[in-house]
Parts: sequence; C-alpha cells; structure tokens
Amino acid sequence: MAKIKVENNEITIVSVNEQDYISLTDMANSKDTASRAADIIKNWLRTRYALEFLSVWEEINNSNFKVVESDHFKIQAGLPNFVISVSEWIDKTKAIGVIVKKGKYGGTFAHKDIAFEFGSAISVPFKLYLITEFQRLKEEEQKQIGWTAKRELSKINYHIHTDAIKVNLLPNEITPQQASQIYANEADVLNLALFGKTAKEWRIENPNYKGNIRDYSTINQLICLSNLENINALFINEGLNQTERILKLNKIAIKQMIVLQSFETKKLFK
Repeated sequence: MAKIKVENNEITIVSVNEQDYISLTDMANSKDTASRAADIIKNWLRTRYALEFLSVWEEINNSNFKVVESDHFKIQAGLPNFVISVSEWIDKTKAIGVIVKKGKYGGTFAHKDIAFEFGSAISVPFKLYLITEFQRLKEEEQKQIGWTAKRELSKINYHIHTDAIKVNLLPNEITPQQASQIYANEADVLNLALFGKTAKEWRIENPNYKGNIRDYSTINQLICLSNLENINALFINEGLNQTERILKLNKIAIKQMIVLQSFETKKLFK
C-alpha cells in the first residue's frame, strides 16, 4: 500500500496482481463528504461514456470479460431509472478493472488507467495532479529498486573480497575471533578508501543510526564500493601490503566518484 497527496487529499494505491489500483473512494471523498463517495462513483458508472470506457478496457485486458452483459448495461445507460453498483458490474461482467475491498482500508479501487479517467469526474485539475503525483511515486520506487540492486551487488562482490582475504591473509590455525578481526580490518580498508573513516568512527559519529555506513550510502558510492572490492581482491592476490592498497584504492575511489558524479550531472541536464 502506498499513498500520494493530490490537492491536500491522501489517495491510496494498492498492488493487485502486480498492477497498481487507485482508490476511487479516496478520490471521490476529495470532492464531497465521505457519505457521498459511493454516490459519486455510482453516478459516474451509470453514464454511457464510463461504461464504454470500462468495457473497452476489459476487452483489452480481460479474456473472461462478458461483453454481452456489458452491452446490456450500456443499452440502459442514460435512462432515468438506471442504477448500477460497482459490485453489480463486477458480478455480471466478471470485470477485473474495478474491485471492492472490505475492511479498515477498504473501498472501491480501480486500475490506474480507469482511475485516471475517473479523475475527470472530480475535476480536470485533480486528474492532472493525480497523474503527476502517481508518476512521481513510480520514479521514487524505481530509484529505491536501483539502490537495493546496487546494495545487493556490493554484498556479492564482498564475498569475492573475503575469499581473497581467506586465501592470502589468514594464517593457519587462526581462531574465529582473529579471523573476524582480519575481515573487519580489510572492510575498513575499503571504508577508509571511499568514505575516509572506519566503521567504528562512523558509528561514533552516528549513534542514532541503525545498520552500518554502507546502508546509508548513495547509489554512486555503492557502485564505487563494488568496484573497489574487486580491485582490492586483486591487490591482495598480488601481495600488496595494506598501506599500499589503501593509498591506491583511495586514488581510484576519488577518480571513480568524479566520473560517476559527472555522469549524474549530465543526466540531470538532458
């Protein structure tokens, strides 16, 4: 579940079969009181245009849609005594574009394509703001997905790094405690090269933060860290001592971060 704010009104978005469904109830509440939301949705649904739109959407996206039943509703559209509820539309036509959820966070939800169209029943500005805020939400989600992917890549490369440490830097008959200290020291080689501080120094500076310094890294820093882990593994295999490696890795980190930042700046101005 996610929420966006449109003209100071919170609109709920849920995922249904990996598709985004937007709350028509929340949208209708922005136009009138909560007690009228269902009526606003019903009044929109009973129009010929809404039924035509819903029918076409279902024919494109739903192989089980009952076209004959939808035609029956469209014939009645516009008649003074014609009334149809969302539940009735779903039950008779086997529609999937609109759903009704019960419970505390329930209400009527519609696929984003349909919800955008319903926005016109609220107001043209509302519809445009809704589309803009929805797109902003999707962009933020993609950024988060990108960050998570880079963080996982960093973890995978760290295994390559620790394997190089195990083969080249751990003496025989070492205790688990000693091994842990060596791994921690080598992790700080990377931390010093990229962040200019050890994990312990970062924790002292940020006592209220959970996790470690890498959990709060930018995407560019994670990309660079991933590269440094592979390079440090190579340096270890080549027999370079720790001081030599830190100095070399720091120079590499500076160059890579300049390149990555330059690339980000170019994308912003495209």
